[in-house]
Amino acid sequence: MRRTSMTRRAGFTLVELILVVTILGIMAGVVALNVRGSGQKARVNAAKTQIKTFETALETFDIHMGRYPTADEGLKALVENLDGSPDWAGPYLRSREVPKDPWKRDYIYNPDGTRGIDFDVYSVGPDGQDGTEDDIGNWTEDAQ
Repeated sequence: MRRTSMTRRAGFTLVELILVVTILGIMAGVVALNVRGSGQKARVNAAKTQIKTFETALETFDIHMGRYPTADEGLKALVENLDGSPDWAGPYLRSREVPKDPWKRDYIYNPDGTRGIDFDVYSVGPDGQDGTEDDIGNWTEDAQ
């Protein structure tokens, strides 16, 4: 008995498999690059948000105490009544501790406001060095 219909081809050819694997590899590379870059952006955005929270807390501290924390008190004055003042109405931050920046370093507070308006609050950023262009502070245009 002779078949008149064409026999069906089963499976994929080696060329087709190589092509699919290559396309999947390219797509995985693009996704990996985008995810890696977005992690750093997310940390920068988190630092900017935390700095805005510090600004609000410092302004509220100033309203209650009539001054900003001193350099010695630092940001710790936002979560602890360091001098026992009856005017202190904190804690001024939700957490009972001063949070670290997204790179697990302390935020820097300068009550003299050499770069900010009334005070400076900043993170040294991804490179961990103060005074470089990746510092994130309340004086940078996009952090305000």
